[in-house]
Amino acid sequence: MLTSLQVVTTVVVGVMVGVEFAVAVVLNRILDALPGDSGQLGRAHGGRMLGAAMPVWYISSLVLVAIWAVAGWGDGGTGLVITAGALLIVSVVMSVLLLVPINNRAKTWTPETRPADWKQQMSRWDRFHYLRVAVIIAAFALLVTALA
Repeated sequence: MLTSLQVVTTVVVGVMVGVEFAVAVVLNRILDALPGDSGQLGRAHGGRMLGAAMPVWYISSLVLVAIWAVAGWGDGGTGLVITAGALLIVSVVMSVLLLVPINNRAKTWTPETRPADWKQQMSRWDRFHYLRVAVIIAAFALLVTALA
């Protein structure tokens, strides 16, 4: 049973990392290269869609890691799992304090209502997102190491 939990947790966190990595290095670059207002409209739509899905995913990942840490207490690798959980907590705190406020504004923007500094706000979101991606990649690496 513990092995199944470990695999499921690793897959759930890994897919989350993959989505966030793709947003950071692929999707946002594609959107930014679109002509006219298409990129801003795409970011607003992505902010609404992923803004609804990702909180559930982050919290579910954290809960699975916590269950793994408790269920595997005393096993080799528990320290790695606890550290991964701490990094996921950091990513949630970063999200709530740094990324969500920007996203909540950006997801409502249209070409007619966006502020003059919208590109600077998106650049700021991108920088925070890169940092968050690095944190969750580290958490994922620790989980894979604990699983191995």
